[in-house]
Amino acid sequence: MTEPIRLLIADDEQLIRSALEALLELEPDIEVVTGADDGATAAARAIELRPDVCLLDLEMPGTDGIEAATLIAAGAPSTRIIIVTRHARPGVLRRALAAKIVGFVPKSTPAGELAQVIRDVAAGKRYIDPEIAAAALSAEHCPLTDRELDVLRATRAHSNVRDIAEALFLSPGTVRNYLSAAMTKLGMGNRQEAAEHAWQQGWI
Repeated sequence: MTEPIRLLIADDEQLIRSALEALLELEPDIEVVTGADDGATAAARAIELRPDVCLLDLEMPGTDGIEAATLIAAGAPSTRIIIVTRHARPGVLRRALAAKIVGFVPKSTPAGELAQVIRDVAAGKRYIDPEIAAAALSAEHCPLTDRELDVLRATRAHSNVRDIAEALFLSPGTVRNYLSAAMTKLGMGNRQEAAEHAWQQGWI
């Protein structure tokens, strides 16, 4: 008998994680070795335990699923990673593929189908939900530079320019210039609107 697929599940919603753990443990060839309720903890446990597959919620506090995947890929390169998401924002798939994620599924996926995706990914295959793939192909092109994206990402976590500047090790004037350029390119009236638009598109 072959060894079961060792699985880590990370989701900040306790009920969803518990339900997934219970349902997937019913599969004879899948063993849930640990769980986590945030991305940083998931990455640390994955690097320590080296599971075969990590099932990561996209939207977790602090370190999101894609950021956690990047950490796991660096510290446990043999671990395969699947992202689960409720809202498949258009640009997120491109970020996921850049982070070497090999599975991307919606949270509405039935447990039986998810178990098969886990098996396929563990066997070296890639699985991208067809609707998510179609949305990514029709997504709006990102006109922003990496630094403009950085300041918009920081805008979601910090309320004023000085805090953004400190977080990114930039001067407040430089941050204002990047924010102004981003708002102009996106046609937005303030930095919060620009950051929200970039987030909705999956650019940050």
